[in-house]
Amino acid sequence: QVQLVESGGGLVQPGGSLRLSCSVSGTIFSIHTMGWYRQAPGKQRELVARVTSGGGTNYADSVKGRFTISRDNAKKTVYLQMNSLKPEDTAVYYCNRDPSGIWYWGQGIQVTVSS
Repeated sequence: QVQLVESGGGLVQPGGSLRLSCSVSGTIFSIHTMGWYRQAPGKQRELVARVTSGGGTNYADSVKGRFTISRDNAKKTVYLQMNSLKPEDTAVYYCNRDPSGIWYWGQGIQVTVSS
């Protein structure tokens, strides 16, 4: 069974940075396109960044130029570097395959951007 464990969240001031990590087990990690998703209170979960098996990346317009997704296939880990954080980035962040709906979701990690 695939397990996803997110880490690295927390409270940060506007303009600050955080780096999220997601450790994946129970699957051949390297062949999957991976995504970082987020869900803010009262909103639907949205895909904010994705990285293909070959390392190609795509970003939601709301985070383009501020967030960077990357992966380490040897460590079976996907990362999300978040810079210039804004209050509207506050959400629970999850990693999963893209498209989602095939694996269960992990517990997610809270990111709060507030002064």
